[in-house]
Amino acid sequence: MSKAFTREHDGADDDDDIGLPPLPKGSKNYITPQGYAVLRDELLELIDNERPRIVDIVHWAASNGDRSENGDYLYGKKRLREIDRRIRFLTKRLEIAEVTDPSVHHGRDQVFFGATVTYVDEADVERTVTIMGIDEADSLKGQVTWVSPIARALLKSREGDVVKLVTPVGVQEVEVVEVRYPTPAAEKA
Repeated sequence: MSKAFTREHDGADDDDDIGLPPLPKGSKNYITPQGYAVLRDELLELIDNERPRIVDIVHWAASNGDRSENGDYLYGKKRLREIDRRIRFLTKRLEIAEVTDPSVHHGRDQVFFGATVTYVDEADVERTVTIMGIDEADSLKGQVTWVSPIARALLKSREGDVVKLVTPVGVQEVEVVEVRYPTPAAEKA
């Protein structure tokens, strides 16, 4: 069979959602307005700038003749596949995104999506986490996804409540010390 009719494959499935955990079946993709804006900006950057730039490189490289040993052509095609895969992934995630503004709960003491919660575990270790969307949580910044075990244990609890957290070493009780939400935009101005 002619190589022109075979599909190049770099070992990864094109529809893989690489790097992020799958959403629980039948649930929404909760995300903050800021997280949604970041994903949308990345998508637009890929579509408007990155992809056309790589297409130009591949077009130029293809016009040079022999493509089998043309590094610009081969790596450009690979990069195009990566960009197209990321565009598909971002498009799917943004289509199912449920934008939820945590500042609407400002002043409340109950834990909902977007809350910054300070809790104390059985060893009297105090920790603070912010409950975020799957596509935006950064554990290095103290953010956890709303589907994580700690977030599931904390959701709907109030300041002063003691909740049970299931860990790999067993069930642990944690006490909710403080619940905070971002200030609404109207109050910031």
